[in-house]
Amino acid sequence: MKSILPKSKSELLLWQMHAFIILVVAGLCSGSSLEINGGDGVAAPREFDYFKLALQWPGTICQRNRHCCSSNACCRRSNAPTEFTIHGLWPDYSDGTWPACCTRSSFDIKEISTLLDPLEKYWPSLSCGSPSKCSGGKGSFWGHEKKHGTCSSPVVGDEYNYFLTTLNVYFKYNVTRVLNEVGYVPSNSERYPLGGIVSAIENAFHATPSLACSNGAVKELYLCFSKDFKPRDCAVRSSSLQSEIFSQSSCPKYVSLPAGPVSFGIIR
Repeated sequence: MKSILPKSKSELLLWQMHAFIILVVAGLCSGSSLEINGGDGVAAPREFDYFKLALQWPGTICQRNRHCCSSNACCRRSNAPTEFTIHGLWPDYSDGTWPACCTRSSFDIKEISTLLDPLEKYWPSLSCGSPSKCSGGKGSFWGHEKKHGTCSSPVVGDEYNYFLTTLNVYFKYNVTRVLNEVGYVPSNSERYPLGGIVSAIENAFHATPSLACSNGAVKELYLCFSKDFKPRDCAVRSSSLQSEIFSQSSCPKYVSLPAGPVSFGIIR
């Protein structure tokens, strides 16, 4: 029988190139893709390790706004948010990377039409920008966050259940209420001990959060969960590019929770 094995290193390399092309074509035909830290690939992502619920502090983010539009909750004047709002529910890896855009399914706002009221209040956009979508182009804040939902589907299911699950976790683990109960309330003059904020959340949820700050003000706060949504400590990011964003290293020992200037709702 004639051997079909490669007879030289050059033939082996050629075989490997052919095999790679076949995998690329198969990946494109199946619609499966991988985006980690912003890069598109063709291999199916490995299974994620845990969930991260990312929360935004409007007082910090809205102070930096310079434009108003109908989609920007910072522009709602007296109805602007005054508590932590949702940034997203993200499947994460313990090594500091994360999967995104695991499928190219398009965001369909009709799928979440019954959730629009709570989403507008607790998961609003805090800018006028149009972030990217998995299907290409620009879109809404929720459409952008669905890129994480596509990789959560083995646990949370379809688009509707991704947004519903995120809202339910947000309501169950109410960080704003926990901090208010120990006296950490929105203020443009007070500064609070970072350790006190962390301890209050640890006492309430029996897990350690992570925070990100901007100019000494809390910008985002992260709660981490196992895949059955039991609280767990947030993993320490190992990536040097992300260490400042995703750990307490960006926060001083005393931090503020800005109430936000009354005028930010009329900035043009």
